[in-house]
Amino acid sequence: MCCRVFASSKSGGGACVRGCCSSGIRTVHASPELDRKASACEDAAVEGKDGRRQAGHPSRRLDGPGLAGVAAGPAAGIMASLADRVRGRGRIAAGLLFNLLVSICIVFLNKWIYVHHGFPNMSLTLVHFVVTWLGLYICQKLDIFAPKSLPPSKLLLLALSFCGFVVFTNLSLQNNTIGTYQLAKAMTTPVIIAIQTFCYQKSFSIRIQLTLIPITLGVILNSYYDVKFNFLGMVFAALGVLVTSLYQVWVGAKQHELQVNSMQLLYYQAPMSSAMLLFAVPFFEPVFGEGGILGPWSVSALLMVLLSGVIAFMVNLSIYWIIGNTSPVTYNMFGHFKFCITLFGGYVLFKDPLSINQALGILCTLFGILAYTHFKLSEQEGSKSKLVQRP
Repeated sequence: MCCRVFASSKSGGGACVRGCCSSGIRTVHASPELDRKASACEDAAVEGKDGRRQAGHPSRRLDGPGLAGVAAGPAAGIMASLADRVRGRGRIAAGLLFNLLVSICIVFLNKWIYVHHGFPNMSLTLVHFVVTWLGLYICQKLDIFAPKSLPPSKLLLLALSFCGFVVFTNLSLQNNTIGTYQLAKAMTTPVIIAIQTFCYQKSFSIRIQLTLIPITLGVILNSYYDVKFNFLGMVFAALGVLVTSLYQVWVGAKQHELQVNSMQLLYYQAPMSSAMLLFAVPFFEPVFGEGGILGPWSVSALLMVLLSGVIAFMVNLSIYWIIGNTSPVTYNMFGHFKFCITLFGGYVLFKDPLSINQALGILCTLFGILAYTHFKLSEQEGSKSKLVQRP
């Protein structure tokens, strides 16, 4: 490398002397005045004949705009990070809103189909299963999820319970008011706890068990004072709660056993459940003629049935998206809001009567659900803290 040595002359001037050294560029000076001249000499050495600084030799001085550019770098990064965060939260909010709309819409649309068109229940469920399977088939072709090969024998009981829980839940909706139908579904939590306690020897804390009292009491109050009480509807509701609870327990066990997510499991469940219902429908409902699935339905009725199937698929897809992008806790908390909106919408759209005692029952059940969620989350957070603190 070239080194520059600034040597003083007897006249007090100076000259730049270029030489070479192995350690790099070096400037030697003996006084402040020579230091100033050495600096000027070094600047001149890298100047071109046209007075412009040559490439590879940046200026030793930072002007105002340069400092502003350095400061703008971190600020731009922060703004970009904030923008990404806002967009991410916007997508989650849009997903939650979409799930709210389709979840409420499927309840009201199915009720409308039963009340105003009298479409058979099991046939409507069959349409839901077929559309759901077709939708999942399109999703896996679009690489939204990757299917996993599963043995059908391990899914047979699960597919049968899937049929039962959807059919009985829809029969409960068909024969009960929306308020009674919605509150009856809240009994799923106590039944799941009972199944896990007696069949799987799983223990629950006292405060979790105490939350089951207001949930159950509220359902009983609402059912007892329901002006449109329907005994057959309550039988269907009870069967729906029992089969739904079994299905939810088995789904959790199968996902753990087979190492699959809910979409991969549903991808195999839906066609199996469709085949089961296709076999069972002729024994319980007419196929041809008046009231049959292939009967003379109006175009509006068929469009509403098809729309119901599409919305049912969107409900399943949005649930999967919400849990995948937030957490099951967020979905459950959001479910309480949907619970209240659905109850309110049922009384407004279908003019279902609501007595003071029924309102008390609804509030009692809602209090129990919120208390259960609060205590369950507290226990889960406590368990995580213990795992973190464990050496």
